[in-house]
Amino acid sequence: MRLFFCCLLALALPLAGCGVYSLSGASISGKTIRIQVLENRARYVSPTLNAALTEKIRARILSQTGLAPVNTETADYNLSGAITAYEVTVTGVQNTQQASQNRLTISVAVDFKNRLDPKGNFNQSFTRFTDFPASQTLQSIEASLIDNIGAQLADDIFNKAFVNW
Repeated sequence: MRLFFCCLLALALPLAGCGVYSLSGASISGKTIRIQVLENRARYVSPTLNAALTEKIRARILSQTGLAPVNTETADYNLSGAITAYEVTVTGVQNTQQASQNRLTISVAVDFKNRLDPKGNFNQSFTRFTDFPASQTLQSIEASLIDNIGAQLADDIFNKAFVNW
């Protein structure tokens, strides 16, 4: 048992002062991040969509990294982007005439800059969707659908930026 603790200590000491820490699999070497409000460039616009998605992404990153949000271009990380798609399509049909399922799809183009390591920069589109019964109107469940899709998009963006998954 004593040998085990000695080995564990020998492995942990070199990592203690390296300046990079990990929370939930993320490697973060910076201290600040600038998260800009997403522009809404989708053909169909939901008035609260850009604020809701931006807040989901902000909350996910800040809660998992310990980074301080700043509003300056000299931040260690800079995340900006645009909502490029907000669409409802029919995914299921019953009796060959009537829709039974609809799908809300949201796409976000993200530009992520890592000032500390340019290899971490990316410009990528992320798309997620969720299906809902055609018997429900989009307006009646839009907030919960946006919340669900927003959480998935926030996870995807966080993983790409900080977990490199």
